[in-house]
Amino acid sequence: MPHAQQTYLEEDQIRRLREDLLDTLDEEFEMELDDRLSEVGSDHLGATGASRAHYFRELLRLQGELVKLQDWVVAHRQRVVILFEGRDAAGKGGVIKRITQRLNPRVCRVAALPAPNDRERTQWYFQRYVAHLPAAGEIVLFDRSWYNRAGVERVMGFCNDEEYEEFFRTVPEFEKMLVRSGITLIKYWFSITDDEQHARFLGRIHDPLKQWKLSPMDLESRRRWEDYTRAKETMIERTHIPEAPWWVVQAVDKKSARLNCIDHLLGHFDYHEIDHDGVQLPARVRNPDYIRHPVPDNMIVPEKY
Repeated sequence: MPHAQQTYLEEDQIRRLREDLLDTLDEEFEMELDDRLSEVGSDHLGATGASRAHYFRELLRLQGELVKLQDWVVAHRQRVVILFEGRDAAGKGGVIKRITQRLNPRVCRVAALPAPNDRERTQWYFQRYVAHLPAAGEIVLFDRSWYNRAGVERVMGFCNDEEYEEFFRTVPEFEKMLVRSGITLIKYWFSITDDEQHARFLGRIHDPLKQWKLSPMDLESRRRWEDYTRAKETMIERTHIPEAPWWVVQAVDKKSARLNCIDHLLGHFDYHEIDHDGVQLPARVRNPDYIRHPVPDNMIVPEKY
């Protein structure tokens, strides 16, 4: 490999690792920005401050709209299911985190099912997913879903040809049934490039805080990139139905992908702000005979910080 090309690749990798580190730091930063964005300028944020400040402003605005949507879902007893699919390291978890970050976990919950156990393997394939479907006034986000059969199970040989074909015969009818029952079903595929997945995997390998995200299955999926591409193309072609179409999120830029996905998600609903009764904080009742007992010193957490 020519020296100039090698140098370019090294610099590109450093740039990507730096962006990934900034993204990790931003996850913590986001939680502190509710009422501080007006005070934050690009000088506080570094070289990419302006774009990051814009990202935070838009994210918080969209999260405010998600809170309105949540209230509307509860008030109108809606049932919402959102599927997030895509290659490993495509950014599904990141957008799910931003959607749920400021919502009530009793209203909006995440279903991230592990591999089926021996008993579940003998059940109707969709049975374990049905148990996680929402009741009235609930939103369920599936971090991977029944489409595992069309993806990892197909590529890794965890299902046979008959089971694979039966899935494609069943899933359109299954999803139509969900929609007829009154469930709003939205399906997202997060799309990244070969180079971007490679960079994100390297970032996880070199970041001790993210190494847990890499499993042997993830590493094998890297080797089988083309097999996953063919499986994805077949999946979308055979399950893109009017009642539950696929929506593709361009996810090479993580921040843009999050904003675009949340904005698109909100556009599925004709929601409006729900009026709430004003909240009055009651006066605390004080009883003259109440005596607070001291906490034993050996029960107190040491104040190291």
